Amino acid sequence: MEEESRKEEKQEEKPLEKMTVIDLKKIALEIPDIKGVSAMKKDELLSVIKEHRGIKDEETPVKKGKKKPAKAALDKKKLKGKISQLKQEKEAARGKEDRKRVDMLRRRLSRLKKQTRKAAQA
Repeated sequence: MEEESRKEEKQEEKPLEKMTVIDLKKIALEIPDIKGVSAMKKDELLSVIKEHRGIKDEETPVKKGKKKPAKAALDKKKLKGKISQLKQEKEAARGKEDRKRVDMLRRRLSRLKKQTRKAAQA
């Protein structure tokens, strides 16, 4: 009996977002007038529990790792110039039979082509 009350106290201390789906379902089952708890997903359970408790949802952005700073957008003309320059370097590396350099340039060219497509859409 004491273990169950301790577990419940620990669950109450933990923020709802950090709880597992199983814990959230146990809490939701205690709320009257709610059906289909077993089929609900975590975000649905959170919204139901918060609504019942009168907690307002605060929109907080979810952080997943470090974000790289945004690169300065190049215009299409500069990108095309860079592509033609790299193509010449690639041909020179092929002549020297420098396989590593050819592969590196191929990947850079691919990235630049993708950037030109994005620039054209914007």
